[in-house]
Amino acid sequence: MIDSVAFGGVPVAQANPLLISAAENDDIAGVREMIASDIPLDARDSRGRTALLAATHANRVETARLLISAGADVNAKDDIEDSPYLYAGARGHLEILQMTLSHGADLASVNRYGGTALIPAAERGHVETVRTLIEAGTDIDHVNNLGWTALLEAIILGDGGPRYGEIVGLLVDANADVNLADREGITPLKHARQRGYADIAGLLEQAGAK
Repeated sequence: MIDSVAFGGVPVAQANPLLISAAENDDIAGVREMIASDIPLDARDSRGRTALLAATHANRVETARLLISAGADVNAKDDIEDSPYLYAGARGHLEILQMTLSHGADLASVNRYGGTALIPAAERGHVETVRTLIEAGTDIDHVNNLGWTALLEAIILGDGGPRYGEIVGLLVDANADVNLADREGITPLKHARQRGYADIAGLLEQAGAK
């Protein structure tokens, strides 16, 4: 059991937010010292964030590496259903994402919109993140609470530019269902045509989209 006084004479209850603050501000020396003092790694702040999630929010790669190596939970969610894994995927924090994937990330976990990490990564145009999540085995055709897959979000919420064309290509190559429609019955191809995304429409047509 961890002693009630864990770090520099500071009670555990007070030391926990110190760890979260240090992680968020990339105070690597402070984080390392607190880890050595056996402060609980997955304690939460008022928003439900762990130190690792705070580090992930700020894309503090080396701090995240320290915490993950020490055993921080890459799947621990905050009050709005973000975890280090889900947030890193959604924001394109590729190095942290890769660390979470090698330390037990739950590929089936979903955010507050019912989406896997792949869906917001596709929506925001994070090409390498999408590639990484596909290679990790994330469900390509998962449907979120809006009725959208990663392919649909890349088309509906993207700008039709080169990044989104590459993402659509990655999803198609990974055997995404190109005819899986939204709740209104509108297919990815119809969405692409409606928006004038000719290159994306061409990719979909080559893959047998209707």
